[in-house]
Amino acid sequence: MNNTARFAAFALGTCLAASTLASERLAHFKGVPSTSLEEAVTHLADYNRRLADTLAQELTSERMAEVHMLSYTLENALKKIDEELQQIAATLEEVHIASETADPQTVKAQGARYLEAARTLVK
Repeated sequence: MNNTARFAAFALGTCLAASTLASERLAHFKGVPSTSLEEAVTHLADYNRRLADTLAQELTSERMAEVHMLSYTLENALKKIDEELQQIAATLEEVHIASETADPQTVKAQGARYLEAARTLVK
């Protein structure tokens, strides 16, 4: 095997190993899942407090790892909140349209559904 072929094989092997290690490193921690809007809001408040406490200290390698792990749960919470906000907005749109078309039953039912979800965000 000539030097160019050896170098290419070495480079390819190194890239594959680095790619595998990066994938394993990123997959090692999934964070706490948020299965409901209420749970997501709770996680957001709790983990934001933890992040603020950590950021108020010197960022050692251990604290950087802690920030890394906290971020997974925060990302899960924000994703769930985003999904739920889209549904809340759709429900409010139903209220809006029903109010324009003088449909009091839909306004009352969907309005109550909207308020229940929105109150989870604004307590």
